Amino acid sequence: MKQFIIVNRLDDLDAGSKELVLKAKEALAHAYAPYSNFMVGAAALLDDGSVITGMNQENAAYPSGLCAERVALFSAYALYPHVKILKVAVTAQKRNEHELTPATCCGECRQVLLEFENRQQSPIEIVMQSQDHRWVKAPSASSLLPFAFSNASL
Repeated sequence: MKQFIIVNRLDDLDAGSKELVLKAKEALAHAYAPYSNFMVGAAALLDDGSVITGMNQENAAYPSGLCAERVALFSAYALYPHVKILKVAVTAQKRNEHELTPATCCGECRQVLLEFENRQQSPIEIVMQSQDHRWVKAPSASSLLPFAFSNASL
């Protein structure tokens, strides 16, 4: 089984992962986070080379909003239903700050990522910044959710 890769700086990531993180960072500009002021961007790399971005969308009627990862995943499937998702990068930034802040996928996003992995029958690599400010490359959603709920649970 593939292991997690952890690096200290963004520049230490492989070129493809770094490029995807930068696309996720660009998506931060379109986040709608007037309540939390915590902007999240995500970018999904598809196996045809397309990159689909998403950003968090908050709503006054909590919990009607949606996380950046799910915006990107659902958009990717809506636009390219037969193309596999290879990798997802996640970034976050507090409003009025210039540096990225650590953010990992929430439990709901991990579950949705796992559903996409099961649907496409192949792993989705996930790149995110851990609480200690290091960059983590997880080999799959299943590696982030070892006791997952899946169709086998039904």
